[in-house]
Amino acid sequence: MNIDDLEKEKNEGVETLPSEERRKFLKMGLAVTGVFLGGSALTLTSVQQAQGNRFGDSVVPADGQYPYPKHYSMLMRQNLCIDCEKCVDACRETNHVPEGHGAWRTSIQERETTVNNITTLEFRPVLCNHCNRPPCVRVCPTKATYKDPKTGIVVMNYKKCIGCKTCMAACPYNARYFNHHKYAIDKCNFCIDTRLAEGHKDTACVAACPADVRVFGDLKDTSSRIYNLLHEPENKIWVLRPETGALPNVFYMKA
Repeated sequence: MNIDDLEKEKNEGVETLPSEERRKFLKMGLAVTGVFLGGSALTLTSVQQAQGNRFGDSVVPADGQYPYPKHYSMLMRQNLCIDCEKCVDACRETNHVPEGHGAWRTSIQERETTVNNITTLEFRPVLCNHCNRPPCVRVCPTKATYKDPKTGIVVMNYKKCIGCKTCMAACPYNARYFNHHKYAIDKCNFCIDTRLAEGHKDTACVAACPADVRVFGDLKDTSSRIYNLLHEPENKIWVLRPETGALPNVFYMKA
């Protein structure tokens, strides 16, 4: 892959950095992987590492790379988001999120992009990425957070949590919060103990979205909508902060 090819790649907000500046970094062997919401946090990593932290040449796992009976993931068709926050409200109500903590479980981030002197406002839904290599799981001293062996969802065992907040510090997506009601760390768990446990096929945020932004499903099911969208050759798929090597299970694309 040459410099021109790398310059065209757009991971987390790369397009907010001027093209000439990106080329300077690339010539030094650095890939820009984290200009976050208008350039407030610039993340650089080596080109080799940025490329190596994927499944081969893709951010999407290939068939056979799913170690769980089910492999739940979510796809955000980002440009369809209208910032109505019905997903946030549904999550808060369904999962009994304490007042003031809803934005930590799922939220909508605003981002301005300028193309040909035309500035547009985009909205990016974010939540726990349920990583295949979750840093939060690695650092937990009591194994209170772990990958569910049946679904691959990153979940919490509240009884084991000692509230040390180590997992909060390790999370690359700032997707955890301290729940004072439970006196434990809490986070999005794809509604595994609420809607999924009741037999629903979608999470609360997916069911509430009026714009069909979020697509949820099992990547091991080749007939599922999310599988087909992620494996359609014409669709450009990306993840947030690929340089961390966490291998997220929340993906993004343009509809």
